[in-house]
Amino acid sequence: MKNIDRWRPTKYVWKGKKLRASRDSRMVSISSRLMTDITASFYQQHLPNHAKGKLADLGCGNVPFFHVYKEYVSENICVDWPGSLHKNEYLDYECDLNKPLPLESNQFDTIVISEVLEHIANPELIWQEMTRILKPGGKIILSVPFLYKIHEAPHDYFRYTEFALKNFAHKNNLTIVALKPFGGLPEVLTDIYAKNLLKLPLIGKKIAALTQWICLKFVNTGYGKKVSARTAEAYPLGYFMIVEK
Repeated sequence: MKNIDRWRPTKYVWKGKKLRASRDSRMVSISSRLMTDITASFYQQHLPNHAKGKLADLGCGNVPFFHVYKEYVSENICVDWPGSLHKNEYLDYECDLNKPLPLESNQFDTIVISEVLEHIANPELIWQEMTRILKPGGKIILSVPFLYKIHEAPHDYFRYTEFALKNFAHKNNLTIVALKPFGGLPEVLTDIYAKNLLKLPLIGKKIAALTQWICLKFVNTGYGKKVSARTAEAYPLGYFMIVEK
Protein backbone atom coordinates (compact mmCIF):
# COMPACT_ATOMS: atom_id res chain seq x y z
CA MET A 1 0.00 0.00 0.00
CA LYS A 2 1.39 3.38 -0.96
CA ASN A 3 1.65 6.20 1.57
CA ILE A 4 0.99 3.85 4.43
CA ASP A 5 2.16 6.47 6.92
CA ARG A 6 -0.69 8.77 5.87
CA TRP A 7 -3.43 6.16 6.27
CA ARG A 8 -6.25 7.03 8.69
CA PRO A 9 -9.46 5.15 9.65
CA THR A 10 -12.48 6.13 7.58
CA LYS A 11 -15.48 3.83 7.19
CA TYR A 12 -14.69 1.50 10.11
CA VAL A 13 -13.38 2.60 13.51
CA TRP A 14 -12.65 0.95 16.81
CA LYS A 15 -14.75 1.76 19.84
CA GLY A 16 -13.01 0.00 22.67
CA LYS A 17 -12.49 -3.54 21.41
CA LYS A 18 -15.36 -3.42 18.92
CA LEU A 19 -15.15 -2.53 15.24
CA ARG A 20 -18.09 -0.46 14.04
CA ALA A 21 -19.19 2.10 11.48
CA SER A 22 -17.76 5.58 11.80
CA ARG A 23 -20.29 8.03 13.23
CA ASP A 24 -18.82 10.72 10.98
CA SER A 25 -21.50 11.15 8.30
CA ARG A 26 -18.80 12.11 5.78
CA MET A 27 -17.47 8.56 6.07
CA VAL A 28 -20.70 6.59 6.54
CA SER A 29 -24.18 7.89 5.83
CA ILE A 30 -26.30 8.04 8.99
CA SER A 31 -28.81 5.69 7.37
CA SER A 32 -26.09 3.10 6.58
CA ARG A 33 -24.78 2.66 10.11
CA LEU A 34 -26.76 -0.50 10.76
CA MET A 35 -25.50 -2.27 7.64
CA THR A 36 -21.93 -1.13 8.27
CA ASP A 37 -21.99 -2.12 11.94
CA ILE A 38 -23.18 -5.62 11.03
CA THR A 39 -20.57 -5.99 8.29
CA ALA A 40 -17.86 -4.77 10.67
CA SER A 41 -18.66 -7.53 13.16
CA PHE A 42 -18.08 -10.25 10.54
CA TYR A 43 -14.74 -8.85 9.41
CA GLN A 44 -13.58 -8.32 13.00
CA GLN A 45 -14.41 -11.94 13.75
CA HIS A 46 -12.94 -13.56 10.66
CA LEU A 47 -10.01 -11.46 9.39
CA PRO A 48 -7.72 -12.45 12.29
CA ASN A 49 -8.36 -16.13 11.55
CA HIS A 50 -8.13 -16.09 7.76
CA ALA A 51 -6.03 -13.11 6.58
CA LYS A 52 -2.35 -13.94 6.15
CA GLY A 53 0.71 -13.45 3.96
CA LYS A 54 0.39 -11.24 0.91
CA LEU A 55 -3.08 -9.69 0.67
CA ALA A 56 -4.87 -8.07 -2.27
CA ASP A 57 -7.54 -5.53 -1.32
CA LEU A 58 -9.73 -5.27 -4.43
CA GLY A 59 -11.99 -2.25 -4.84
CA CYS A 60 -10.20 -1.02 -1.73
CA GLY A 61 -11.35 2.61 -1.65
CA ASN A 62 -9.73 4.16 1.42
CA VAL A 63 -8.61 0.70 2.62
CA PRO A 64 -11.05 0.69 5.55
CA PHE A 65 -10.01 -2.72 6.92
CA PHE A 66 -6.28 -2.01 6.99
CA HIS A 67 -6.18 -1.57 10.77
CA VAL A 68 -8.01 -4.89 11.18
CA TYR A 69 -5.81 -7.10 9.01
CA LYS A 70 -2.43 -5.31 9.12
CA GLU A 71 -1.08 -7.38 12.03
CA TYR A 72 -1.82 -10.65 10.21
CA VAL A 73 -0.38 -10.00 6.75
CA SER A 74 3.12 -9.40 5.41
CA GLU A 75 2.02 -7.04 2.64
CA ASN A 76 -1.19 -5.52 1.31
CA ILE A 77 -1.63 -4.55 -2.33
CA CYS A 78 -4.38 -1.99 -2.97
CA VAL A 79 -6.33 -2.17 -6.23
CA ASP A 80 -9.24 -0.02 -7.35
CA TRP A 81 -10.76 1.86 -10.25
CA PRO A 82 -9.05 5.20 -11.03
CA GLY A 83 -10.63 8.03 -9.07
CA SER A 84 -12.62 10.41 -11.24
CA LEU A 85 -12.23 13.46 -8.97
CA HIS A 86 -9.50 12.74 -6.43
CA LYS A 87 -6.54 10.43 -6.84
CA ASN A 88 -6.45 7.63 -4.28
CA GLU A 89 -3.05 7.97 -2.65
CA TYR A 90 -3.01 4.39 -1.36
CA LEU A 91 -3.38 2.56 -4.66
CA ASP A 92 -0.70 0.24 -5.96
CA TYR A 93 -2.72 -0.47 -9.11
CA GLU A 94 -5.42 1.60 -10.82
CA CYS A 95 -7.45 -0.63 -13.13
CA ASP A 96 -10.92 -1.53 -14.29
CA LEU A 97 -12.05 -4.52 -12.23
CA ASN A 98 -14.25 -5.59 -15.14
CA LYS A 99 -11.09 -6.46 -17.07
CA PRO A 100 -8.16 -8.83 -16.46
CA LEU A 101 -6.16 -7.74 -13.42
CA PRO A 102 -2.56 -6.54 -13.96
CA LEU A 103 -1.34 -9.01 -11.33
CA GLU A 104 0.72 -12.17 -11.60
CA SER A 105 -0.86 -15.58 -11.05
CA ASN A 106 -0.57 -17.54 -7.78
CA GLN A 107 0.89 -14.69 -5.72
CA PHE A 108 -1.68 -13.83 -3.03
CA ASP A 109 -2.48 -15.65 0.19
CA THR A 110 -5.58 -13.54 0.85
CA ILE A 111 -8.02 -11.45 -1.16
CA VAL A 112 -10.47 -9.04 0.45
CA ILE A 113 -13.31 -7.76 -1.73
CA SER A 114 -15.94 -6.03 0.41
CA GLU A 115 -19.15 -4.58 -1.05
CA VAL A 116 -17.59 -4.54 -4.51
CA LEU A 117 -19.03 -7.46 -6.48
CA GLU A 118 -22.39 -5.75 -7.00
CA HIS A 119 -20.56 -2.97 -8.85
CA ILE A 120 -18.80 -5.27 -11.31
CA ALA A 121 -20.57 -5.70 -14.64
CA ASN A 122 -18.58 -8.82 -15.53
CA PRO A 123 -18.67 -10.99 -12.38
CA GLU A 124 -17.61 -14.20 -14.16
CA LEU A 125 -14.29 -12.61 -15.09
CA ILE A 126 -13.50 -11.18 -11.66
CA TRP A 127 -14.07 -14.60 -10.07
CA GLN A 128 -11.76 -16.18 -12.63
CA GLU A 129 -9.17 -13.48 -12.03
CA MET A 130 -9.34 -13.80 -8.24
CA THR A 131 -8.87 -17.54 -8.56
CA ARG A 132 -5.94 -17.01 -10.91
CA ILE A 133 -3.99 -14.62 -8.67
CA LEU A 134 -4.67 -16.63 -5.50
CA LYS A 135 -2.12 -19.13 -4.27
CA PRO A 136 -3.22 -22.72 -3.63
CA GLY A 137 -4.57 -22.69 -0.09
CA GLY A 138 -5.24 -18.97 -0.31
CA LYS A 139 -8.60 -17.48 0.70
CA ILE A 140 -11.05 -14.90 -0.63
CA ILE A 141 -12.95 -12.96 2.05
CA LEU A 142 -15.96 -11.08 0.74
CA SER A 143 -19.29 -9.50 1.55
CA VAL A 144 -22.17 -8.36 -0.63
CA PRO A 145 -25.49 -6.63 0.05
CA PHE A 146 -28.77 -8.25 -0.94
CA LEU A 147 -31.97 -6.52 0.22
CA TYR A 148 -30.34 -3.12 0.01
CA LYS A 149 -30.96 0.08 -1.91
CA ILE A 150 -29.43 0.94 -5.28
CA HIS A 151 -26.17 2.77 -4.61
CA GLU A 152 -23.31 4.27 -6.62
CA ALA A 153 -25.66 4.39 -9.62
CA PRO A 154 -25.35 3.73 -12.48
CA HIS A 155 -22.64 1.26 -11.46
CA ASP A 156 -24.81 -1.02 -9.35
CA TYR A 157 -25.47 -4.15 -11.40
CA PHE A 158 -26.35 -7.19 -9.29
CA ARG A 159 -27.67 -8.66 -6.05
CA TYR A 160 -26.41 -12.19 -5.34
CA THR A 161 -28.28 -14.95 -3.54
CA GLU A 162 -26.37 -17.58 -1.60
CA PHE A 163 -26.98 -19.92 -4.53
CA ALA A 164 -25.29 -17.56 -6.98
CA LEU A 165 -22.31 -17.20 -4.63
CA LYS A 166 -22.05 -20.97 -4.27
CA ASN A 167 -22.18 -21.31 -8.04
CA PHE A 168 -19.30 -18.88 -8.53
CA ALA A 169 -17.23 -20.84 -6.02
CA HIS A 170 -17.99 -24.22 -7.55
CA LYS A 171 -17.35 -23.06 -11.12
CA ASN A 172 -13.89 -21.89 -10.08
CA ASN A 173 -13.10 -25.00 -8.01
CA LEU A 174 -13.07 -23.03 -4.77
CA THR A 175 -13.98 -24.61 -1.44
CA ILE A 176 -16.57 -22.76 0.63
CA VAL A 177 -15.22 -22.18 4.14
CA ALA A 178 -18.09 -19.95 5.30
CA LEU A 179 -21.23 -18.53 3.76
CA LYS A 180 -23.57 -16.71 6.09
CA PRO A 181 -26.50 -14.35 5.58
CA PHE A 182 -26.34 -11.28 7.77
CA GLY A 183 -29.34 -9.42 8.98
CA GLY A 184 -32.90 -10.64 8.73
CA LEU A 185 -36.30 -9.02 8.50
CA PRO A 186 -35.79 -6.61 11.47
CA GLU A 187 -32.55 -5.30 9.96
CA VAL A 188 -33.91 -5.08 6.41
CA LEU A 189 -37.02 -3.16 7.45
CA THR A 190 -35.01 -0.87 9.71
CA ASP A 191 -32.50 -0.13 6.95
CA ILE A 192 -35.27 0.79 4.49
CA TYR A 193 -37.06 2.86 7.11
CA ALA A 194 -33.89 4.73 8.14
CA LYS A 195 -32.97 5.60 4.57
CA ASN A 196 -36.39 7.09 3.94
CA LEU A 197 -36.44 8.93 7.26
CA LEU A 198 -33.47 10.99 6.12
CA LYS A 199 -35.81 12.82 3.76
CA LEU A 200 -37.68 14.34 6.70
CA PRO A 201 -36.60 17.93 7.41
CA LEU A 202 -34.99 18.80 10.74
CA ILE A 203 -35.64 15.54 12.62
CA GLY A 204 -34.95 12.94 9.91
CA LYS A 205 -31.28 12.32 10.76
CA LYS A 206 -31.90 11.93 14.48
CA ILE A 207 -34.81 9.53 14.01
CA ALA A 208 -32.88 7.49 11.44
CA ALA A 209 -29.96 7.12 13.86
CA LEU A 210 -32.26 6.27 16.77
CA THR A 211 -34.19 3.68 14.77
CA GLN A 212 -31.01 1.81 13.85
CA TRP A 213 -29.75 1.97 17.44
CA ILE A 214 -33.03 0.45 18.67
CA CYS A 215 -32.81 -2.30 16.04
CA LEU A 216 -29.28 -3.25 17.10
CA LYS A 217 -30.36 -3.37 20.71
CA PHE A 218 -33.33 -5.56 19.78
CA VAL A 219 -31.41 -8.06 17.66
CA ASN A 220 -28.87 -8.46 20.45
CA THR A 221 -31.57 -9.68 22.83
CA GLY A 222 -32.41 -13.37 23.01
CA TYR A 223 -35.72 -12.96 21.22
CA GLY A 224 -34.31 -10.50 18.69
CA LYS A 225 -31.51 -12.91 17.75
CA LYS A 226 -34.08 -15.62 17.10
CA VAL A 227 -36.23 -13.38 14.90
CA SER A 228 -33.22 -12.20 12.94
CA ALA A 229 -31.81 -15.71 12.49
CA ARG A 230 -35.15 -17.24 11.49
CA THR A 231 -35.76 -14.62 8.81
CA ALA A 232 -32.19 -14.16 7.53
CA GLU A 233 -32.39 -17.02 5.05
CA ALA A 234 -35.42 -15.59 3.25
CA TYR A 235 -34.77 -11.90 3.90
CA PRO A 236 -31.01 -11.36 4.13
CA LEU A 237 -29.60 -7.87 4.30
CA GLY A 238 -26.46 -9.35 2.75
CA TYR A 239 -23.95 -12.19 2.77
CA PHE A 240 -20.49 -12.82 4.15
CA MET A 241 -18.36 -15.47 2.46
CA ILE A 242 -14.94 -17.09 2.68
CA VAL A 243 -13.65 -19.48 0.00
CA GLU A 244 -10.36 -21.32 -0.35
CA LYS A 245 -8.40 -22.33 -3.45
